[in-house]
Amino acid sequence: MNNNEPIWQQHQFYMAKAIELAEQAYNHGEVPVGAVVVQENKIIGKGFNQTQMLQDATAHAEMIALSAAFEANGSKYLHGATLYVSLEPCVMCAGALMWSKIDRLVFGASDPKSGACGSLFSIHDDKKLNHRFEVIQGILEADAEYLLKTFFAKKRTKG
Repeated sequence: MNNNEPIWQQHQFYMAKAIELAEQAYNHGEVPVGAVVVQENKIIGKGFNQTQMLQDATAHAEMIALSAAFEANGSKYLHGATLYVSLEPCVMCAGALMWSKIDRLVFGASDPKSGACGSLFSIHDDKKLNHRFEVIQGILEADAEYLLKTFFAKKRTKG
């Protein structure tokens, strides 16, 4: 991605990458969520939900992408980085973002049942915590929602 592109184009570009990863999760029978960590216009971490495949409740797309980014950076902090994720992070993932000291979160679809970055909680902006990060929501929201709705409709018809 080129630094000269308008910021909205950058957000759409990287969100499209996250949605591609969400499609991989979908193809593996996982809740379709994908995430990429971007620093200096370079993807340094990526992941998709793998909770069923790994039988690990913490194997969310965000956690996998963050772990890859920490390894790529050689640091437990992600100063100057942005996480793009197709679905609003849960409490666990929002907490991990706070601890990582990431600068920004960009997500597609809101999660009214467990979202922790604006829907149920606002961990990203809690003044009692020692780090806050910017949140931009609704980037390619319709695409992210379509994938989630399709997944859950298919799951309901299978019983």
